[in-house]
Amino acid sequence: MELRGWQAPDRGALFVVTGASGTGKTTLVKAALEAIPELEFSVSATTRSMREGEIDGVDYHFVGIERFAALVEGGRFLEHATVYGNRYGTPRRPVERVLDRGGSVLLEIDMAGARQVREAMPDAVSVFVCPPSLEVIEQRLRGRGTDSDAVIERRLADARIQLSACGEFDYLVVNDHLESAHRVFQGVLLAELSRRARRASLVDQMTSQ
Repeated sequence: MELRGWQAPDRGALFVVTGASGTGKTTLVKAALEAIPELEFSVSATTRSMREGEIDGVDYHFVGIERFAALVEGGRFLEHATVYGNRYGTPRRPVERVLDRGGSVLLEIDMAGARQVREAMPDAVSVFVCPPSLEVIEQRLRGRGTDSDAVIERRLADARIQLSACGEFDYLVVNDHLESAHRVFQGVLLAELSRRARRASLVDQMTSQ
């Protein structure tokens, strides 16, 4: 999808993207970031150690355990969680800065995190990426050839839980055919950014002529 003459809205949107493992949400997010101007990816903070090849501020914001706890206490995260003994969170202020200048932010996150973000920022726009069926998720997971049967079964159980909550989201994108899913996903983002409520200056420009 090629955009020409695109004008960013007065205030952008925080897009919260969720979907079960194997639905292709990461692929959709990466393509949208390349296609839509003024759209940025939210970089999470974490207490885990930096791995070889990672860059602080690009892959993650790496912080100490005490610093992370202080940020939580100060309400500086839109959401946070502990995963396998390490803490992860979405910093609030960088997201707000992007939105204030008319940019938008894509946040790819799990169901629990999405619920926290909606509570912290009720005007966030939520998108759920659906598979055509649970059977397709299983085929995709097995097709990777990287997980054991036990891991795949656990991921399928998690997928059932995720899918049961899809009704909580503003938009549903079914990823059956990838090219079509790209168009629908990016169309959702662009339609939301074209809302009149986000473009007061354009309304003033058009009505003052």
